[in-house]
Amino acid sequence: MNAIIAGLLCGCAGKSGNAVVATETVSEQLPAAKVLPFNADSAYCLIERQLDFGYRVPGTESHDRCGEWLAAELAARGADTVIVQRGEVTAWNGDRLPIANIMGRWNPEAADRVLLLAHWDSRPWADRETDAVKCDQPIPGANDGASGVAVLLELARNLKAAGIEKGIDILLVDAEDYGTPEHASVWSEESEDTWCLGTQYWLENMPEFKGRTGKPAFAILLDMVGGYNAKFHREYFSNRLASKVVDKVWSAAAQAGHGDRFVNADGSPVTDDHVYLLKAGIPAIDIIECNNAETGTFNPTWHTHADGIGAIDRATLGAVGETVAQVLVNP
Repeated sequence: MNAIIAGLLCGCAGKSGNAVVATETVSEQLPAAKVLPFNADSAYCLIERQLDFGYRVPGTESHDRCGEWLAAELAARGADTVIVQRGEVTAWNGDRLPIANIMGRWNPEAADRVLLLAHWDSRPWADRETDAVKCDQPIPGANDGASGVAVLLELARNLKAAGIEKGIDILLVDAEDYGTPEHASVWSEESEDTWCLGTQYWLENMPEFKGRTGKPAFAILLDMVGGYNAKFHREYFSNRLASKVVDKVWSAAAQAGHGDRFVNADGSPVTDDHVYLLKAGIPAIDIIECNNAETGTFNPTWHTHADGIGAIDRATLGAVGETVAQVLVNP
């Protein structure tokens, strides 16, 4: 939202005897509010570009090529520093996964920092498919993964020009979606920690983010932010453990004209990357679509082969992107 506020103090002419005394007219122009533009069409094209690489499943060539492109894009969009953290994690089924967490940093010397993140991998199984034959095939991951990445890349394009003084870190985490399938015989309550492997690895191996001075003031996770007519409730863990950040973001959504999308009501609990940030002492929230706040029902395309480019709504991308932009330019 572009708002320019001008203050004008006008003196009034007065009379004193035969002399006319005119007060001086003073005009004071306040600094223009910072603006961070967001183009939903550009974000849509960035989703298409990710899908062009193929399935972004850790350990595959298409995954590696996409990761190289993402690192190059962050650099091309003005990041002062790009860090690629490579490692290896163990999946629920014993698979050893080579992963890459990719981070671009703006104003790296700034003490006041905001962390924005999304996962860039795609799920290797379509375990929500009704056709058993298709369940073992990877999904495109247009909404579940690529949408959040696209919004962050589009925001990155104008960060330098916006003149934002705070430090901003954009983190694209890997191996979020390799978690235990619900139909797997080994599934249990402990299976929650088989998700978000990239974020867990990042937190364990980035000591500069563990100290009091290194932690961001808050973090915003974007996950499944491109579905048609998507609504975003105040996710349970976010609202319980980082309510001030939720208030900030939902207020920014209203300022940006998207209060209808960001429903000011409680949502269901979601195990996602933000949970591990919260455990590490970073106030973090999850902007994630939830069709039913009580049951935690996600978009119908979730973990199915229908999660392709046809599942993406430019209007939803715009609502989320403009909301996060509003958060970043607010003092």
